[in-house]
Amino acid sequence: MLTIAFIGAGSVEFTRQLLRDLLSFPELADVTIGLHDIDGERLAVAEALARHTAEACGAKPHVVASLSRRKVLEGADVVINMVAVGGHAATLTDFDVPESFGVRQTIGDTLGIGGIFRALRTFPLLEGLAADILAVCPDAWLLNYTNPMAMNIQYLAAVAPKVKAVGLCHSVYWTIRDLSGLVGVPYEEVDFLSAGVNHQAWILRWQHEGRDLYPALDEAIAADPELARRVRVDMYRRLGHYPTETSEHSSEYVPWYLGHDSEIERLRIPVRDYAGISAANLAEYEGLRDRIGAGGTPPPVLDEDATEYAPQVVHSLVTGTRRTIQVNTVNHGLIDNLPAGAAVEVPATLDRLGVHPHRVGALPPQLAALNRGFLNVVELTVAAAVEGDPAHVRHAAMVDPATAAALTVDRIWDLCAAMTAAHGDLLPPALRGT
Repeated sequence: MLTIAFIGAGSVEFTRQLLRDLLSFPELADVTIGLHDIDGERLAVAEALARHTAEACGAKPHVVASLSRRKVLEGADVVINMVAVGGHAATLTDFDVPESFGVRQTIGDTLGIGGIFRALRTFPLLEGLAADILAVCPDAWLLNYTNPMAMNIQYLAAVAPKVKAVGLCHSVYWTIRDLSGLVGVPYEEVDFLSAGVNHQAWILRWQHEGRDLYPALDEAIAADPELARRVRVDMYRRLGHYPTETSEHSSEYVPWYLGHDSEIERLRIPVRDYAGISAANLAEYEGLRDRIGAGGTPPPVLDEDATEYAPQVVHSLVTGTRRTIQVNTVNHGLIDNLPAGAAVEVPATLDRLGVHPHRVGALPPQLAALNRGFLNVVELTVAAAVEGDPAHVRHAAMVDPATAAALTVDRIWDLCAAMTAAHGDLLPPALRGT
C-alpha cells in the first residue's frame, strides 16, 4: 500500500487536517504514514494526533514517527512538505525589522521583504529534502505546501529538476466557493478557469450552466457598499478579473495600497495580520500539546468533505479517479505571456499516472503584466540562492512592488542588511554577508 511521508509534521493542526481528509477515503484506510519533524515534542504531539485521527475515521494506517528525515522518506510514494523554517520567531522577525524601516506587511510569506527572506531560509531545507528524495525515493511525488510557493517551486526546478514536485494551495478553491455562495449558486455546479501565479492568480472564467457569473457578482457588489471596501474587489473592478487570494495577501503584491493610510482605512487592510495568526497558531498547538499530555482527547476535526488537494492527489494515484485541481508547476508552455521556466499556477488533471498540468494560453495583458512583476522578484530571489550572490537579494527587494513604493534604494539595501543579520544562520552561508 502507498507510503506517505509528512515533512514538518509538527505543524500539527495542518497535519491532522490532511490526515482526516486522507483517511476519509476508504481506499486509503491502511496507508503507511511517516511523520518527521526536527522538534521532538511537536513530533510526539503529531504522532498522538495521527493515532486519534485514525481511530476517529475508523482507519488503521501504519504510523511511523522519526526525527530522521531520511528514515521517513525511505520507500515513500508521496512526500508532503509543510516545513516553516524558523517558526514563529522568524515570522516575527519578518514583520518587526521591516516595520522599523517603515515597511508595512500583512502576511509576509509570499512576496515583499518577508517573502524574500522566508524563501532564503527555506531553500537549504528544500535542497536537502530533494537530495534525500533522489537518494531513497526517486519516484515519489513531492507535494509542497510551504510558502513562498512560487519561489520554492522555481528553486526546486533549478536545483533538483528530476524531483517530481508540484505546489498545492487551496486559495482558488475557497475563492470560487465563497464567490459562488455570494451569488447564490452551489459551488458544485459551477465551471471555472483560473491561472496566473500562486496568491496572484485570476478567475478567467466562472459560469453556471453556461451563464457568466461575473454580472451577478457586479450586482452583489453594487448592492452592498461594504463589499467594495476590500482590496481584491477594488482590484477586480479595475482589472476585470477577480484575484484568487485574500485581500490581505493581495495588498502586498502591488504598490498601490499599503503605503497610504487612506487606502488602509478605505479598504480595511489589517497590517501585521499574520503576526497575530502565527501567535494564535502557536497557542493552539500548546493547548493541544497540554491536552494530549494530560491524557485528554483532542477536539474533532471539522466534519467536511476532503478539501485539501494532497489527499485528492493521493486518492487519484491509488484509484485512478480523474479529477481537476490547481497546481503550481514550471511554465513549460502553459501560460504564453509569462516567462518560460517560471513557477505558475494552472489547472491540472489527476489520475493513476500522476499530475498533468493544462495549457492555458495567454492571460489578459493587464493580468500578465502584474504577474511578470511578481515573477521578477521570484527570479531574483532564486538566482541569489543558486548563484550564491547577496547582491541579488537586494535586487529582488528593489523590484518588489510594495518595498520599492515604501523606501529609497539606500534604505532598501539597509533593510536587506538588517534582515540578513537578524536571520543569521538560517540563511544559506553564501548569503550571510553583504
